[in-house]
Amino acid sequence: MTLLNPRWLEALLDDFEIFGRDDQLPAPFASGQPWTTWLILGGRGAGKTRAGAEWVKGMALGRAFYTDRPISPIALVGETFSDVREVMVEGVSGIRAIHRNDERPEWQASRRRLVWPNGAIAQGFSAEDPESLRGPQFAAAWSDEMGKWKNPDATWDMLQFGLRLGTNPRQVVTTTPRSIALLKRLAFDKTTIVSRATTRDNALHLAPSFLETVVKRYAGTRLGRQELDGEFIEDRADALFPRQMLEESRSDEAPSLQRIVVAIDPPAGGKRGGTCGIICCGISENGTVYVLDDASIEAARPDQWAAKALALYHARKADALVAEINQGGDMVANVIRSIDTSVPMTPVRATRGKHIRAEPVAALYAQGKVKHVGAFPELEDQMCLFGPDGLASGKSPDRLDALVWAVTSLALSGEAGTPRVRGV
Repeated sequence: MTLLNPRWLEALLDDFEIFGRDDQLPAPFASGQPWTTWLILGGRGAGKTRAGAEWVKGMALGRAFYTDRPISPIALVGETFSDVREVMVEGVSGIRAIHRNDERPEWQASRRRLVWPNGAIAQGFSAEDPESLRGPQFAAAWSDEMGKWKNPDATWDMLQFGLRLGTNPRQVVTTTPRSIALLKRLAFDKTTIVSRATTRDNALHLAPSFLETVVKRYAGTRLGRQELDGEFIEDRADALFPRQMLEESRSDEAPSLQRIVVAIDPPAGGKRGGTCGIICCGISENGTVYVLDDASIEAARPDQWAAKALALYHARKADALVAEINQGGDMVANVIRSIDTSVPMTPVRATRGKHIRAEPVAALYAQGKVKHVGAFPELEDQMCLFGPDGLASGKSPDRLDALVWAVTSLALSGEAGTPRVRGV
């Protein structure tokens, strides 16, 4: 067996181009696409800090993969000064930790700056004090956890005024996304390139117990999608179903259920294409409705969505199929019966607007009488983005429609009626 020379091994481990994931490397930028900001969006523990630290290292040392010469000075902007030092500079994935001994920069605490052996300098700043960025000028910058900054717009503006040295000043932003205006503007700016990573993408460097407990517990929830999957989670001020209300409706499991239905909202006209909403719900002895499944299917032929609804019906041992017939008329019943004549079907026809029909269902949620067994991201996104004028996208809220029919069938009297008295 041939063993690597220790110096060769050290040099190999120092080469992040070999070990970094694509989302942690500026490789996509080699195509020549002009960019000013590299926005790295990721979940907790996804490797954002390592990517930012490696970028600063590459810039300060003049690594060919990052730049054609050493770049200095560099701004380091964190939520607080403590975060700059403890995370960005001294952290386990911070700037100092990823350098070889002979290249490691010195942290000068009194001056709040890093100094490399080659003379490159990185200066630390807190987002709590935007005015501290007034005056200094930089050739590059790394901003960390912008989603948590107390003064995001003011801090960012001051940083941009100072980013004016060299021929092509650039910056990296590493953050778990939050729905703040600044982050959304950056994400859609034509001079920004975006990388995304989830917590699971970095599983090799995380404790298995963390993945098993934390990731499993929060997967699919609003908090999990933001903090683990690195997604922007949008909310609508006039939403009929506020996201917080849905988070409070979660249940680990359903009790014994008295009745189970599978509701179908066929695509417009019952034709091929579009999305068919398919939702399964059950009701317990005390009148609480439990949402069990979202089996909605996109771009499906009638026989495809009918087969999927019937499969769910049998898997859940449901009591009935509830199908809206406004769009498909007799076609909906005919398609289902052509596959399985033994299934009882309850046709429903909408005579009121979607918002009116959904209001009593939202009231049941507010009263804690509807629970989600697990998380249903696509359904819940529709619910949280549904207002008086429908979805902002103009699309049909197919999953929500099916949910409304299922809950109405189980717990309400009439299309948009009052709660049904148990036992009647």
